[in-house]
Amino acid sequence: MCRIIGHLGARLSAESLRAAAGLQRAGGPDAQYLLARDGWALGANRLAVMAPQGGRQPYGLGTGIHVVYNGEIYNHRDLRRRLAGLGHRIDDDCDGAVLPALYAHYGDGFAEHLDGMFAIAVIDLRSAPRLVLATDGAGMKPLYYHWDAAAGSLLFASELPALLALPGVPRVPRLSGLDDYLTTKTPFGDETMYEEVRALPAATDLVFEPGRGMRLHRRGPGRAEPFPGGPAGPPATLEAAGAHVRDLLRAETGRLAEADAPVCSVVSGGLDSSLVTALLAERIPSLHSFTICYRGTWPFDERAFAAEAARHAGTVHHEVEADPAEFVTLLPDVVARLGQPNADPITVSSYALFRAIREAGFTVALTGDGADEVFLGYRRMQQALTGGADWQDAYVDSLAAVPGALRTELYSAEYRDWLRAAGSSEDRLRRRLADRLAAVPGDAAPGSAALTALTALELDERLPAYHLRRVDHLSMAHSVEVRLPFCQPGVQRTATALPQPWKLTARDDKRALREAARGLVPDSVLQRPKQPFTLPITAMLRDGLPLMEYARDLLAPEAVRRDGQLDAAAVQRLLRRQEERPDDTTALAVWALMIHRTWRAQLAAPALTGARAA
Repeated sequence: MCRIIGHLGARLSAESLRAAAGLQRAGGPDAQYLLARDGWALGANRLAVMAPQGGRQPYGLGTGIHVVYNGEIYNHRDLRRRLAGLGHRIDDDCDGAVLPALYAHYGDGFAEHLDGMFAIAVIDLRSAPRLVLATDGAGMKPLYYHWDAAAGSLLFASELPALLALPGVPRVPRLSGLDDYLTTKTPFGDETMYEEVRALPAATDLVFEPGRGMRLHRRGPGRAEPFPGGPAGPPATLEAAGAHVRDLLRAETGRLAEADAPVCSVVSGGLDSSLVTALLAERIPSLHSFTICYRGTWPFDERAFAAEAARHAGTVHHEVEADPAEFVTLLPDVVARLGQPNADPITVSSYALFRAIREAGFTVALTGDGADEVFLGYRRMQQALTGGADWQDAYVDSLAAVPGALRTELYSAEYRDWLRAAGSSEDRLRRRLADRLAAVPGDAAPGSAALTALTALELDERLPAYHLRRVDHLSMAHSVEVRLPFCQPGVQRTATALPQPWKLTARDDKRALREAARGLVPDSVLQRPKQPFTLPITAMLRDGLPLMEYARDLLAPEAVRRDGQLDAAAVQRLLRRQEERPDDTTALAVWALMIHRTWRAQLAAPALTGARAA
């Protein structure tokens, strides 16, 4: 696991590259590498998880191919044997050492042969210099880039603060960014909050050749073999589907348990993480599990469910009790690590949790992220299946940090006018959803078509942007590598192929996954209603509590007016509403504005734009 940085075509000094790479050092504290030549550079900060004695980057093949990468390649042994049969000798035991030979043999399609989580950069000097970037199929490892067509250069980094610290990368916020953020809690797809910075989408190859431009290619499902012993078609019954999913997850969790560093699990008390923890405990004796909870008495406390799941799995369980009074000091660091706003309150909790995991001596953590997207666990998916003609309205509303009517109330008159002319984020979201719906076969039932369309949008755009980048940045802020069984290609292909009624009905969600978990997790966890694993901000944003005092200071009228996009009087009315009649909608709106205001303050103060180097 590493952090990577580099460019092709820019004029950057080694000192500026090292300074920018230093902002990513927490994600790679064990070694720092930089190969900088006239017109190109590749750098990596290493977190030693596999083969700690090897792994020196850039990996090379002669003087013509140089590679840096971030992630884990789980099929590297199979690839090593294949490449040896083709005449390649690979002396380094680290998983990434196979990449130069793989690229040399397969060219730009090399990533189709990889099974794992990765963000890869290849400099090919064998003829005219060219840069190839590639991301994994789920988007588990982020990669951001800035392409300057006029200058003929492309710069990239694993984290936004590092990329923005490189000379020549504009730190200009997109005017539509606030509306995007409040509409979907963070920009979706390849967009960021910055005008000239993009995120490389999942399953995408980027090829840049100075003088010939840049092109993007979205890969298909890939060439990974189906799960060994799996049925030729869908299992015949729900029970058989559950057994197949259980066997698949057991195999994938076993593969992800392999590491030359200590491995633990994160258990929230819900189905997904409890199942991962149970399966991981089969592989790792005296497995340690971690959950986050909060000092004091708060709503939605899940520590009892997490403890029960841990007892059932036989783990050594840790309750990380965060102090809500500390959140006002953590929040700026969290926003700086993410590099842009994410309105999910779980960001602060996750930051505190991964800090505790690292302090306890663990480098790798397995989590249950991604299960809801592939096994259909969100309430909005049931609404789409059964909601009739207005399901799109309910779906769009469910994604928002601030509902549409309240957004309009909070915006300044000038910003409302600009959005009317430029088009709102909600309109663009609806168009993207309509495009997904148009791609569904015409003979699909209305509910099934709606579900297919929104699931495609969730997997391609929301999951990488909203969940996976957040998990990656906040875990690597504390030198912890997160591995995600539910985002593995075999699991996603299997879940997608299962008949929809075996995943979701009007009454039950994640049916095949519940069958898979039967006997492995406690019945109390298996049967409990879904509950978001998050920070109870409605209760914490109360008069006299530290978080509310912080909100008042952060959203003071003079600070709000400075940006020109929000109506200061409307923001004050929102704060009073939360003080007098607290509710979840108002609390999330206040929280979202706090996060955005924190980001804007950091953007205006260069010393704060990058997270502190480790």
